[in-house]
Amino acid sequence: MQPAIRVKNLSKSYRLGEPGRPSYRTLRESVTDSAAGAWRGFKWFGSRLAGKGRAAGISDPREFWALKDVSFEVKPGEVVGIIGRNGAGKSTLLKIMSRITEPTSGRVQLRGRVGSLLEVGTGFHPELTGRENIYMNGSILGMSRRQITRAFDAIVEFSEVEQFLDTPVKRYSSGMHVRLAFAVAAHLECEIMLVDEVLAVGDAEFQKKCAGKIDDVAQAGRTILFVSHNMAAVQRLCTRGLLLDRGRIAAAGPIGEVARRYLEGGAARADAARFDPATRSGAGWARITDLKLLDDADRAAAARPADGDLRFEVDVAVQGTDAGGTLRGLVLELVICSERGEPLLSLMNVDDGGVALPGGRACRLVVRIPAPTLMPGRYRLDAFLGMPYLSHVDEVTDALRFEVQAPDRPWRPYPLEVARGIVCRQADWRALAADGAERDAP
Repeated sequence: MQPAIRVKNLSKSYRLGEPGRPSYRTLRESVTDSAAGAWRGFKWFGSRLAGKGRAAGISDPREFWALKDVSFEVKPGEVVGIIGRNGAGKSTLLKIMSRITEPTSGRVQLRGRVGSLLEVGTGFHPELTGRENIYMNGSILGMSRRQITRAFDAIVEFSEVEQFLDTPVKRYSSGMHVRLAFAVAAHLECEIMLVDEVLAVGDAEFQKKCAGKIDDVAQAGRTILFVSHNMAAVQRLCTRGLLLDRGRIAAAGPIGEVARRYLEGGAARADAARFDPATRSGAGWARITDLKLLDDADRAAAARPADGDLRFEVDVAVQGTDAGGTLRGLVLELVICSERGEPLLSLMNVDDGGVALPGGRACRLVVRIPAPTLMPGRYRLDAFLGMPYLSHVDEVTDALRFEVQAPDRPWRPYPLEVARGIVCRQADWRALAADGAERDAP
């Protein structure tokens, strides 16, 4: 069977520091450019004399390779997730495949019509109505007028903007704009679909709806390349994964293995799990000085599996030289929030079974949430230190970001995902007969 997508030695480079010029020029710019041109000529002449030009094999420092020698194949009907850090080359790859930009070298072969959900909303005109923009945006995305008309009712129903269909888009809220744009793009009739971060727009309900639509497209047997930082969605929708790192393929294979390698790579970077006190407020005489997520070896981590304990280590200390200041009587609260900042779970050291802060000037606390913990996804931690009802001593919003991974061997037949809730727990179950007598397990 011929692959639906074949990418061979694909590379893309950009030259840095050369912005486009305006049509007009000032005297200062002319003088500056003349001087810069003379300086560049002097440097070129010097490099030629020293044998250090490009001919000598020295790369241009202004040259940036967004992709370098990328090769892979995708079978018809396969759903492949492309993951990696910001700047890894994911969007550049999809833009080349969508013919938005040209590669520097290499080639891409696509068998079938391509639909792209890259920059949702591109092509909308603010002065035109929603109805007019559906036809215009559909045409930009490659649909014929007949195809747009055939899909029109489904587009309007999905977007939920029927009441405002004949209103200029400039009067739409940003949420309405995104709904309509995604609805048009999602109803493309194509064999290959390229999807880039569409689950990062709109509210939580709309993101869930978008994920469901992409799932429907995948079930219909279309070939999909799916780019997202939402590891739970990637692992649910995709069967295979590609990990990009600095423009190169760092890993390829089953999506679970590739996602785990990506997350473990993030955990190994010191900055991935670093305490960030940038949003600190409060009286400040005592402070949270460090905060970590711990792995099983008590090392700082950026991610934990859903079937592993969540353990946080918190350092607290009195500030300044006041010999009388101690931590006694202070309350420490950790609030686990969604990536968007909605509070999900509050933990306090004074809860039943907790501990009091000692009377010294510094201490370290470790709080453990037994497994299983949270649904796979990305979370953040807010931290608070204070005297109940008396003093707001220290508060750090968005103090730590971490990820909960899908377990290697899920204990239920359905996916672990936030659509089914936030907390991921196991319970003790009993089966009783109609008369209330306990039944023996088969």
